[in-house]
Amino acid sequence: MKILEGLGVALATPFNGDKSIDFNGLGKLLKHTKGVDYWVLMGSTGESVTLSTMEQMEILHFVSKNNPNNLPIVLGVGSNNTNEVINRLKDFDLSLVTAILSSSPAYNKPTQDGIIQHFEAIAESSTKPIILYNVPGRTASNITASTTITLSKHPNIIGIKEASGDLFQIMKIISSVPDDFMVISGDDLLTPAIISIGGKGLISVLANALPNELKEMITSGLNEDFKSTREQTFKLLELNSLMYEEGNPTGIKELLNQLTICNNTVRLPLVSASKELSLKINKALKNKGNQN
Repeated sequence: MKILEGLGVALATPFNGDKSIDFNGLGKLLKHTKGVDYWVLMGSTGESVTLSTMEQMEILHFVSKNNPNNLPIVLGVGSNNTNEVINRLKDFDLSLVTAILSSSPAYNKPTQDGIIQHFEAIAESSTKPIILYNVPGRTASNITASTTITLSKHPNIIGIKEASGDLFQIMKIISSVPDDFMVISGDDLLTPAIISIGGKGLISVLANALPNELKEMITSGLNEDFKSTREQTFKLLELNSLMYEEGNPTGIKELLNQLTICNNTVRLPLVSASKELSLKINKALKNKGNQN
């Protein structure tokens, strides 16, 4: 799956003021990010949990039809109900996607054996390869290194998006999984460190707004130019931290609003950025420009 190495963007879902999907804004976002390596739909940044299945299908078809560079599309399909994931995979036209990104079950906090059986059942049922998604900050449970290593042996599980923030765990995974099993960073600013120990790229939130900067950072890292990738990363420190101050995608949507790509509307229970955060993002954006 070399086509999924490099920079993927966890696409935001633009909304109109009435909270309906803003397809004009989505079109502008696709044009803005067309230089990345692939798009990821229906992740947490895309507010998938507040989108109906029909809305998700409409977005998938819109993205596939507005893809002049023929970028691979990764579709997020996750739930803490294993059968629901399996059934939802049947709802989508999977001929439009390259792979499925599926997060570890949230809320019911399964054991590691439960996580293994959950993903094995999904992998057996899916016609597309599965990328695991470990994000303990959202799911309240961690996919341990040993669990990832076990799952890496399944022929239809091709990688993991690792957002645990635990570099020691990530090192253990990379040192023990097959060479063709991809470990993808889920933390924008930890990516240079993860690439330096064998990671294959990044699925990024900030790349919605700054695709060229993130692409340059990833390319430098994969080319083992770590001095350059380190310098590029440091320029994003202030701005990146603000993306999560009031939750994701509140921060990135405010940044996209300031770049006139789409407005900052989110669906409840999320709320749009406060005036204070908006001012901080504006200042950080200007500071980043002064550094270039």
